[in-house]
Amino acid sequence: MNRASTAEACVRALAGQTRPPDLVVVADNVSSDGTADRLEAMTGLPFQLVVMRMKENRGNAGGVEEAMELAFARGADFVWILDDDSVPRKEALQALLSVDLEPSVVRHAMQIDPKSGRLTWPMWVRCEREWSLVEELGKFSGKDWIETRASWTGAMISREVREAVGPVRGELFIRGEDEEYPWRIAQAGFTFAGVTGAVMDHPGPENIARWKCFGKHLFFEKGLPDWKLHYKVRNMVWLKRQQSGNTKALLTAIAYACVALRFDGPLRLPLVGKASFEGWRGKLGRIS
Repeated sequence: MNRASTAEACVRALAGQTRPPDLVVVADNVSSDGTADRLEAMTGLPFQLVVMRMKENRGNAGGVEEAMELAFARGADFVWILDDDSVPRKEALQALLSVDLEPSVVRHAMQIDPKSGRLTWPMWVRCEREWSLVEELGKFSGKDWIETRASWTGAMISREVREAVGPVRGELFIRGEDEEYPWRIAQAGFTFAGVTGAVMDHPGPENIARWKCFGKHLFFEKGLPDWKLHYKVRNMVWLKRQQSGNTKALLTAIAYACVALRFDGPLRLPLVGKASFEGWRGKLGRIS
């Protein structure tokens, strides 16, 4: 939404792939900066480009939901999920398609923060028999792929997975679909694999705190705009209630209140309280 130059750069990166995609679907969330017109004016692309002019702004979750459903309706075997600021390196898609994995395995690219050279987000990787949270790829050189716990941006979803799991839950809007959909995939018995030769540049958060709560590593971006923090807290409380029940959902809400108080100050607490209450009630969708 309203990131014409960013979206165009992503499309051009896809056009420059050693193995370009067959179809690119861009969900435009009612941009007012001419994004859709600018993309539709692009010529000489090695694939069909479809710009979906969304009827309303449905956020990242709603955009991916509609774009994915359109791609599968047009016969796609796999859908590769990208944000507009994801820039795949030229051999990324070829590497994803070359690795010998079953369609039941969700293969995904490795996201690198171009500023730090480290992973955009820490990633759970199986190292021998144990899971480790890693931030760099150096130790996995020489391996074509590594077993991971989950992925969203950069993930390649097969038709088999989509038919078993269903569509993305668009009513999460943002800050939740990236955890809820991979969770549903894992619940359905599918696994994830990171393809080390498939790399894409994706900027990471600049002001992040990490803590461990009830055996789970949680991340908090300091100074988020109110609306982003609202979606994050609401969706995580809602998701934790679906995953683990009332007690852990309540504890998650308390944890967010504590960390918001510590890093952003007491003025954030009413917002966190309202967002937690909406998540508890299951009030999803775009906030008014």
